[in-house]
Amino acid sequence: MSRRRWGTFALHTGLIAGAVLTLAPLFWMVAASFMRPGEANQLPPPLWSADPTLDNYRQLFTRLDMLRNLANSAVVTVLATVLSVMVTSLAGYAFAKLPFRGRERLFKALASALVVPAQVGMLPLFLLLRELGLVNTYAGVLVPYVASIFGIFLIRQYALGVSDELLDAARIEGAGEFAIFRLVALPIIKPILVTLAAFTFLNAWNDFMWPLIVLSDSSMYTLPVALANLVGEHVQDTELMMAGSLLTILPALIVFLIFQRTYVEGIMAGGVKG
Repeated sequence: MSRRRWGTFALHTGLIAGAVLTLAPLFWMVAASFMRPGEANQLPPPLWSADPTLDNYRQLFTRLDMLRNLANSAVVTVLATVLSVMVTSLAGYAFAKLPFRGRERLFKALASALVVPAQVGMLPLFLLLRELGLVNTYAGVLVPYVASIFGIFLIRQYALGVSDELLDAARIEGAGEFAIFRLVALPIIKPILVTLAAFTFLNAWNDFMWPLIVLSDSSMYTLPVALANLVGEHVQDTELMMAGSLLTILPALIVFLIFQRTYVEGIMAGGVKG
């Protein structure tokens, strides 16, 4: 076998091994979620239950009321995604195509904030929301997503590729700026909007820290927060924990798989424009 073929074989073997190592914990989580109490704690743990059961999922939706938490996560995630796409698309387009005084300085100031960890701003943001009476409300949970700096940066970089001649032609025809954005620019930047929507959906669905800080009413908890509380109450119920974990990650995984190609292409395109 030639050296090139050996190199290709070694590369594919390494990739397959990496994929197996990555997927193995996910497979066992799925398998354990169908096991009976105590079965997952055996040594060595079984790869699959000899007598699969749905009791763990029934317990989540009946005794532990995870359906409410699932609905809470769905509401927060959908609203966060819609609001983020609406606001950041307008802001990103404005920074890219609408000349106004101090535009470049303001954008550079916003972009510099990308290097600041989000956790640094959580305390002052919480104190501000408390003064506004938005603690323990879904509005308070949504605030960080409404106008994310990353979203504005991403759309601005992509919108720089929109032809100025096309926009000027629309202005000559008498179209207003909002009409130009809606009818001309929006269809062109649609790929990056899909990318931003997928990115925001995944972040909002998986977010644990901010909802934990803002929400104090257990009936308003999102799935990650409810699952964390579940771990504290049922730390020995490994099978129940795995069922709750699968319920938490499954919607995000489905969304990512559906929009995977658009997500990656949008990120790469937004990074090379400008």
